Amino acid sequence: MTQDGQVVVVMVPLAAQGHLNQLLHLSRLISARNIPVHYIGATNHNRQAKLRIHGWDPSALANLHFHDFSIPPIPCPPPDPAAETKFPAHLIPSFQTAAIHLRGPLENLLHSLSPHARRIVVIHDSLMASTVEDIDSIPNAESYNFHSVSAFAMAIYELEQEDQQTKGMETSIIKDLDIPSLDGCFTQEFWEFVELQFGVPRKFSGNLYNTCKTIEEPYLEILQRINHETKHWAIGPFNPLELSSSSHNIHPCLEWLDQQEANSVVYVSFGTTTALEDEQIAEIARGLERSEQKFIWVLRDADKGDIFNGEVRKSELPEGFEKRVKTEGKGLVVRDWAPQLAILSHGSTGGFVSHCGWNSCMEAITMGVPMVAWPMHSDQPRNSVLMTEVLRVGLLIREWSQRDKLVMATTIENAVRKLMASEEGHGMRKTVEELAVVMRQSVEENGVSREEFDSFISHITRDV
Repeated sequence: MTQDGQVVVVMVPLAAQGHLNQLLHLSRLISARNIPVHYIGATNHNRQAKLRIHGWDPSALANLHFHDFSIPPIPCPPPDPAAETKFPAHLIPSFQTAAIHLRGPLENLLHSLSPHARRIVVIHDSLMASTVEDIDSIPNAESYNFHSVSAFAMAIYELEQEDQQTKGMETSIIKDLDIPSLDGCFTQEFWEFVELQFGVPRKFSGNLYNTCKTIEEPYLEILQRINHETKHWAIGPFNPLELSSSSHNIHPCLEWLDQQEANSVVYVSFGTTTALEDEQIAEIARGLERSEQKFIWVLRDADKGDIFNGEVRKSELPEGFEKRVKTEGKGLVVRDWAPQLAILSHGSTGGFVSHCGWNSCMEAITMGVPMVAWPMHSDQPRNSVLMTEVLRVGLLIREWSQRDKLVMATTIENAVRKLMASEEGHGMRKTVEELAVVMRQSVEENGVSREEFDSFISHITRDV
């Protein structure tokens, strides 16, 4: 599996889809440099990560090795659509279980790799820091902190933690922006989990970001100034830019997209951690239908801690809606897993109603699709500011301060029409299409992200 004297990489993701996905994409990029990558996780979480990958085939990479570890049963409380805070608190028990019980198997793996490797490079999600605490016992191992959120959101948070007098000129970068508060973004239980991860001071060898200096250089510079003792690499986008496909695995929604006109379909998805109440779902349905824009709507409940365990709530739609829009060719409701990258890259997709999770933001930018920003929790409200106010590739459906109010069908109808069928919407599309070109150039030879990635690879494969 590993030749003596090689540098090997070990990936330690957080057990949530948006985190599993990013480090699996990064595994593809690193393994393509002829470096063995070991991706670790609970058996069901690894199965989830592989099942939901599209655009490339994890089993086709000889350098990518999955380590499926047995841990105690993963707690699977159902999501609560009526919760006061939309943060997926039902996932925290699964985070805790994985973080605690992967620590021993990870240490054993590192000890088994150590005698044969020149260096073990552990890349861990920043929310899995406690799992890699034992790395100091491995003489030839070093760890790198992966941040799964935007540099923009991170920089604002770090500035908020600084003393007012030490912030310096960096605040001028964000002073004219309407930055949402963190109220309603997280639960107290999550903050306690975060404190557990960062409770033991450790010095990492570097910080990795799934972003590009093209879109976030000012915020990366803030992070470099604040945390100047370690190296920083912005090596995104991680997601494939050209998708491979296999004819036997074409999702029906892609066949439907093939029949639509260019830029005529709005894609609606709120990610894997959003649970909406039936009343809000009904308003979305009415708003989409009244907008008279064609749509693909992924209507799924939030993931549970183990997505293979038990029944999934099926959300109710207004009577006759689903059949009517399908029969009239106006839209599709997808209730299973949908290939988001393939949908966003399709020429018929012209807009995206999104929760603004960082995966979705990066995928939308790289595929040149503008968005209606509808943040739900976590870093999403601040990501929405980056997308709408800074990059100007989307519009906000409602202020974060109004998050507890029902978003009415009229508001949804107007936002979708504005994105898909107005001069302002066309301007956003032109902007994001231009940005997509620049982002793609960034990963080509001499591009800024390629140079960052080359720098990282050179660093981890150095002789001393």
